[in-house]
Amino acid sequence: MIRKVLWGITFCFITLPTLAHQPVMDMAPRWKSGWGFQIRDLHYGSNTLLEGSSKITNSANRKQSLRKTWLEGIYTFRREVRLTLKLPYIDQSRTVIRDGSAVREFGSGIGDLIIGLPLKRYENKSNSTGNLAFTPSLRLPTGGNGDDFPAGDGSTDIGLSFSASFEKLDLYQYYDLFYWSNSEGDRGIHQGDELGLDINIGWHPYHNNLTNTGVFLMADLSVRYEELGQNDLGLTGGNRISVGPVFVWYQGGIMFRAEYKTLLDETKKGIQLSQGDEYSVGIGFVF
Repeated sequence: MIRKVLWGITFCFITLPTLAHQPVMDMAPRWKSGWGFQIRDLHYGSNTLLEGSSKITNSANRKQSLRKTWLEGIYTFRREVRLTLKLPYIDQSRTVIRDGSAVREFGSGIGDLIIGLPLKRYENKSNSTGNLAFTPSLRLPTGGNGDDFPAGDGSTDIGLSFSASFEKLDLYQYYDLFYWSNSEGDRGIHQGDELGLDINIGWHPYHNNLTNTGVFLMADLSVRYEELGQNDLGLTGGNRISVGPVFVWYQGGIMFRAEYKTLLDETKKGIQLSQGDEYSVGIGFVF
């Protein structure tokens, strides 16, 4: 029974981000030749204009709205070695200042592909399990940058993540420290390198062992620091801290996840729009 309950916990957290929202399939499947995929829809954006950490008047009503629909998947060569893929479809819009006038710009299309190779070390006990992971990743310039609001930046970037997770019957903990080295792309775009930390703490209030059905409630904390960079509009970079709740429902090999994150603190390099709050829903399947 304990093993089945732990499998329920494990499956719930296939949506946890590895390497800054790397493919959601962090924990499962655990068996050789196991595989899975998920579709996840993410929304964020705002019309709050910041100079450093201070809100300033947005007289031109500058704003942005981004929607990213991710197709994410995993293949397990063996329990300790996996391959993950993540490819977004992006639909976005923004109001910017061009030659002194407010202009509405749009962009859509396939974004940049992320490939990861999670390497894990497990420690299993009678009523708990845990693992440490090292994940090198590569982001390839598959996204187009011909639109006014480009879906990709034309750069090849390298990432590295160190993570740890711990599971018991009613509790889950996940910690991920990651770094992205961002190279120069097209159109003068050169995002600054990024350092981040993700923490997820989950409570398992319900599990039906006969049908492998259950619910998880989690708290999510995300911390980001991005060095000074440049995009097609001007300066990029800054730091932010966001928190929010996560709801997960699973049954058998199917899982649904919904989450919301709001900003606790945010500082921008120069004058930029705020990141805004994030909304995300996803459904995943493992085999």
